[in-house]
Amino acid sequence: MQIDPHEPPLSAPLKLAFDYTRSVGPLLSEFFTALRERRIVGVRGSDGRVLVPPAEFDPVSWERLSEIVPVASVGTVVSWTWQPEPLEGQPLDRPFAWALITLDGADTPMLHAVDVGAAGSSESISTGARVHAHWVDEPVGAITDIAYFALGDQPEDVPAPPEGLDPVTMLVVPSWIEIQHTASQPESAFLRALEQGKLLGARSGSDGKVYFPPKEANPATGQPLDQFVELSDKGTVTTFAIINIPFAGQRIKPPYVAAYVLLDGADIPVLHLVSDIDAEQVRMGMRVQAVWKPQDQWGLGIDNIEYFRPTGEPDADYDTYKHHL
Repeated sequence: MQIDPHEPPLSAPLKLAFDYTRSVGPLLSEFFTALRERRIVGVRGSDGRVLVPPAEFDPVSWERLSEIVPVASVGTVVSWTWQPEPLEGQPLDRPFAWALITLDGADTPMLHAVDVGAAGSSESISTGARVHAHWVDEPVGAITDIAYFALGDQPEDVPAPPEGLDPVTMLVVPSWIEIQHTASQPESAFLRALEQGKLLGARSGSDGKVYFPPKEANPATGQPLDQFVELSDKGTVTTFAIINIPFAGQRIKPPYVAAYVLLDGADIPVLHLVSDIDAEQVRMGMRVQAVWKPQDQWGLGIDNIEYFRPTGEPDADYDTYKHHL
């Protein structure tokens, strides 16, 4: 099968996101618990300096630090840079400054946002400016409990903290990156074929390995994969895993089977779901066939195939797939 080399590649925005979860340890637990109470604390180092945010280990002696020191929610800007066009996820939706701020009672600066007001500009802030913390309405024990710093050295009045709450011991930080992904020519051909209900592999020359999904080049030889091959939607399970443990964002209720399926005519197995069979009965060598979504739901993705299910054929001989494990 030949693909038009002049056809433009596909391109689309891509967002990768996950929640980064960590335990904070005893020292940072005090820092984040204090933030939940609208207080700021640092830690004293071996040279007498108060470090904010707290460092778990002394930057001079490398010993573990433990002496908690309260500091003010008011401080001085020591350096800054202007953010004229805020990005998604940043503290403010209007122009603001990122600043290093040394709080009263601290000896090291902390990085945070400074709001200069809706009508403000970069001329509204300067090195040496006095600022104070502005707190969110419902603090949870994170650095974002300080919504931003505002100009002026008068601390905000804060309510008494609630009683009986456990210390903050875990931190969940949403992380993401957004890019514009432009597919290679083989990837674009593969995706366009999926939209037509076809499975397209590629190889270099007439006798090379057939890669599915297609790559730009053969990873063993570096030769371009310029010969496209339409594959069957039947294949053989090579290896598999039974997923029993639930996790955040999971769309399928465990247990279910994720398996590598070697499509007939391909030399590289593809990972997909195997269903319509009890998880305990899935096995290596089992013959399966794709179950496609209704055609009006097809798009540019391998999820046009909902899952693979057993064909009822005899299992494949081990020698036919042993080199693909």
